[in-house]
Amino acid sequence: MDNNTKLKIAYRASLVSGIFCGVVALLLLLNFWHMKQNEPLESKTIVALVERLSGEPNNEELKEEIRSFDLLARKAYFTARWQIRTGTWLLLVGGIILAVSVKVHTDLRSGIEQPGEVTEQLLKARANAQYWLFLSGGLILGLSLVAAYVSNDYLKGYQGMGASGEAAPVETGVEVIDVFGTAGDTSALAGAPGTETGQAVAVVAEGQEGLPDEGTGANQAPSAAVAASTPFNREDFKKNHATFRGFQGLGVSYSKNIPVSWNGSTGDNIKWKVAFSKPGFNSPVIWGDKLFISGGDSQSRIVACYNRLTGQLLWEKAVTGIPGSPATAPKVTEDTGLAAPTMAVDGKRVYAIFATGDVIAFDLNGNKVWGRNLGVPGNHYGHSSSLQVWENKLVIQYDTNSGGRLLALNTANGETLWDVQRPVHISWASPALVEAGGKIQVVTSADPYVMGNDLATGAEIWKVEAMMGEVAPSIAYGEGLVFATNEYARLVAVKPQAGTTFTWEDDEYLAEVASPVAYNGLLWVATSYGVLVCYDAKSGAKVWEKEFNDGFYSSPMVADGKLYAMDVGGVMHILKADRSGTLIGEPDLGESGYALPVFSDGMVYLRGDSHLYGIGQ
Repeated sequence: MDNNTKLKIAYRASLVSGIFCGVVALLLLLNFWHMKQNEPLESKTIVALVERLSGEPNNEELKEEIRSFDLLARKAYFTARWQIRTGTWLLLVGGIILAVSVKVHTDLRSGIEQPGEVTEQLLKARANAQYWLFLSGGLILGLSLVAAYVSNDYLKGYQGMGASGEAAPVETGVEVIDVFGTAGDTSALAGAPGTETGQAVAVVAEGQEGLPDEGTGANQAPSAAVAASTPFNREDFKKNHATFRGFQGLGVSYSKNIPVSWNGSTGDNIKWKVAFSKPGFNSPVIWGDKLFISGGDSQSRIVACYNRLTGQLLWEKAVTGIPGSPATAPKVTEDTGLAAPTMAVDGKRVYAIFATGDVIAFDLNGNKVWGRNLGVPGNHYGHSSSLQVWENKLVIQYDTNSGGRLLALNTANGETLWDVQRPVHISWASPALVEAGGKIQVVTSADPYVMGNDLATGAEIWKVEAMMGEVAPSIAYGEGLVFATNEYARLVAVKPQAGTTFTWEDDEYLAEVASPVAYNGLLWVATSYGVLVCYDAKSGAKVWEKEFNDGFYSSPMVADGKLYAMDVGGVMHILKADRSGTLIGEPDLGESGYALPVFSDGMVYLRGDSHLYGIGQ
């Protein structure tokens, strides 16, 4: 190939790549303009329909229309995000090709030019050519930078509002605590990369002589406070419903004699019914005869304790006096709110977390023990990952728009035991505990990884790329397999070990919000469009499917050999937890609900939109 042919190829490559970069940059700008004109997460149509629904609460067609518009809005959001990510890579590749081809073209042209008289006119022509070359290159680069910047900015309005931006001290209720950290934005406060050490805040617990050594992530050593912690009894956690989805967060209850019929409207089998003071989408937690829920609005957040046998309110405490707590509550959507995460209780203390980033602990009599702020989470719906507690560790999945984070706090004083950054995007799922490989693993699901971390140290044990989109369902575990699913992704079964791959996968029925549950060799998945599906846990073969009128946001639970799945209308679908899937009953709560059923021997507890119910024969 002679030099003239190479020159033509280089010229055409530079021309095509230049046009390509300009077109991609223009498309990104148009994408940004379109998103600003029609922001999917700020749909006026959905707002208008929701306002209309407040006047027509029983209009099922209107509810379905709202769900359809919401689905379209989220699809638009993820399509735009994919376009931005793809466009950025295309611009990078196109820019590299453009730079290389221009350089090759310039070198070839200078090498084959015939020597001649250098005139003033020739010098001006060369200067003019260089001017236009740099101008066009700069224009393309400028368009690329502007497109990349502005196209990623339309969710900025959902970031936490009112954050102080200062590293927040931890309060134990005993003495003033020193703080180590980096003052700055909320990402630094949250222990995100970009600080000098990436370390989490630490405290001086009562009775300690000094501060523990600080680490950076999973290698951080537990402090002496853990050694002085109270004895741990796993059987107590089986008897009580201590966390989201019960024992180890896996959706299987060990309670017996659970009722299968009730009616919230007529009062049939309703032992008690009380209205709660603050809204919230969290489920109750139980220890002994005490039941706990949290609630919150833009004015205040609360934790409430009830007698689970009578429904009597024992105490209700406001969440106040937490250093670093934002003066103004962050913006959240109505279907998430400020109190979506389910609390945790361990027999000594009850723990709550809110969309403000506040974490608080009370003793079971309502006395505040400690409180701290983790930094206002960047979350365009509102934080909803529930708490997990085990062996004096309070585990928090804190995956936000600023990055992934998983941490464990000392339940006695709120001190950080370990704090690890994760290569994942924002998630609304909750951590579950899995006993495998001789260790208790904290297993989580987020975009793009399902992963297991060592509960003792926070160190990553395994991860597998399986998820995408807005991950809300938590994992299930059974038959030695971890099960994870999400709408627009897939349903996968993996072994919780290093180097793991899919044992099986399926993409026919996927959950949007409700977490799957595994029991006795079977796996159940409940979808937001009303289909309940049963799979063989080992093989992934579909055993049966059933379709109901309303969709499922509440996660199905297994108790007393039965599967309990409540739809968004408040109807509980009770089936045999076996391959027959025989329908036992469909009791109606009389109001809509999103929280999952909670069990204690002879009783089931449900939280509806406005009331808390104690149900028994």
